[in-house]
Amino acid sequence: MDTGVGGRTRPCGAVRGRPRSEAVERAILEGVMKLLEDGVPLAELSIERVARTAGVGKATIYRRWSGKEELFVDVVRAAEPPDPELPGTSLRDDLVVLLESLRVRGLASRSSAILHNVYAQMKSSPKVWAAYHAGVIAPRRDLVIEVLRRGRDSGELRPDIDLELANDLFVGPMLVRSILRPDGELPEGLAEEIVDTVLTCLRPVSSTAS
Repeated sequence: MDTGVGGRTRPCGAVRGRPRSEAVERAILEGVMKLLEDGVPLAELSIERVARTAGVGKATIYRRWSGKEELFVDVVRAAEPPDPELPGTSLRDDLVVLLESLRVRGLASRSSAILHNVYAQMKSSPKVWAAYHAGVIAPRRDLVIEVLRRGRDSGELRPDIDLELANDLFVGPMLVRSILRPDGELPEGLAEEIVDTVLTCLRPVSSTAS
C-alpha cells in the first residue's frame, strides 16, 4: 500500500506512476464528489466523465488509479473522518480510540447525505464494495486484531481469548448502533462504556479481581 491525499493508505489496486501532484489528485477526488453531489449515480461515473469534470486527461487518472472502483474508494476515504493514531499506552486506551473513530464515522454518515448515498451505492456495486472492503474495512479490522493480540501477549487479556471473536465483541455494539439502528444514540463516552464492559469479561481473572 501507498499513501494518497491526507496521508491515507491507498488500496493496493492503485497504480504507481510518476510522482503525484497532490493538487491534481485533490482536483480529481473533488471532481468525483461534485458529480455525486449533483446526483450522478455511481454506475454512470465513467473515467472520461470524471476527467472532464476535474479538468484533467484520462491518462492522468489512470496513472493514479487502475479503474473507477479504486478511485471511488479513495473518494469515500477522503470524505470520511481520518483514521486515528493510537496512543499505545495500554490496550484499553487503544481500543477506546479505535471505537471512538467508529462512533465519529457513524455520526458522519448520519449527518452527511452524500456519505449516506455513497455507502448505499457501494453496497449495490459488488466490485466497488469488494475494493472498499479490501482497501479500508479489512485493514481496520486487522488493526483491531493486532491491538488485541498485543494485549493478549502483554497479559491484559486472557491467554485463551479468540482474537476474531474478541474483535466482534468490541466492535459489534458500535456497528449495531451506527448501521443497524439508525435511531440509536451515539453519545460521547460510548466507546469507553463498551470497552470497559467487554474488558471486564476478557481480562485475566487476577486482573478482574484486583
